[in-house]
Amino acid sequence: MIITKPCEPAVTKVVLLKGGKSGEREISLKSGTACAEALRGEGFEVVEIDPADDNALQQIADEKPSVVFLALHGKYGEDGCIQGFCELLGVPYTGSGVLASALAMDKERAKIIYKAAGLNTAPWVVIHPEDERDTTSIVGELGEKVVVKAVHQGSSLGVYIVEGALELEEAIADAFTFDDTVIVEKYIKGTETTVAVLGNNEPEALPVIEIVPQGESTTYDFTAKYAAGGSKHIIPARLDDRVTAACQEMALRAHAALGCRGVSRTDIFVDENGECWAIETNTLPGMTATSLLPDTAGTVGISFGALCRMLVELALEEHA
Repeated sequence: MIITKPCEPAVTKVVLLKGGKSGEREISLKSGTACAEALRGEGFEVVEIDPADDNALQQIADEKPSVVFLALHGKYGEDGCIQGFCELLGVPYTGSGVLASALAMDKERAKIIYKAAGLNTAPWVVIHPEDERDTTSIVGELGEKVVVKAVHQGSSLGVYIVEGALELEEAIADAFTFDDTVIVEKYIKGTETTVAVLGNNEPEALPVIEIVPQGESTTYDFTAKYAAGGSKHIIPARLDDRVTAACQEMALRAHAALGCRGVSRTDIFVDENGECWAIETNTLPGMTATSLLPDTAGTVGISFGALCRMLVELALEEHA
């Protein structure tokens, strides 16, 4: 049971940040609106601010909040930038700190840390625009089917699953429109799962979610993530007890290795042999009506309002 130190909503002023300037702005607005409504339902005074607005940073400082609730996704919101601003203000904020946020947002560095911590992660190569690249050699090294990713994006923006050297070349070019660094990973065939973790000093893993894309989506892409009916979330995942425990342990170890606090959600593929592979860790998981974290929290009796309140309490606990 995850236990936090209760706070008194009547004297806890929350500045909630939503929107921002990243490619995930619209999703952030949806997350933020839902969280603001839930926090008000829990009795908190909530001031909503969009960091994309002029003088937004000054507005945050002027409000003198008890805590900043981060409902941001992607660049500037999830990569340590806004966390650093909150640190300078001396104001508690939800989620992980500057370093953990920056590391998790950088897919290359997160994989390096996974590997150092002894966690399985798909073999990869890193590509920069100035690099001479031989896509034939890359597929020879990683396999015919690979995953191409923009290193500093979320919500599956700049992610492509391709086969063969020609498709790979095209995908790399497309991924560079999202970022200046691209990674190419070996494709792991198997069951797509994700595991959320809640807590600071004694974090706990929530039930494993199995993700099954629906309709035209064959992978958990942007549409599958956010469109109504785009994916099916099966909780608990259809895995045996050994694999379920291994997924939860992997999520806890990824959370610890990156230095996450409050909340994280690690995406994990389970291959055909029952081996788990860490894909990436999200330090500010989505909080929309179709999001994974609220779904899995609900299965253990944590309502959406209680989840939002818990994130505030964890922030205050961490920065006490």
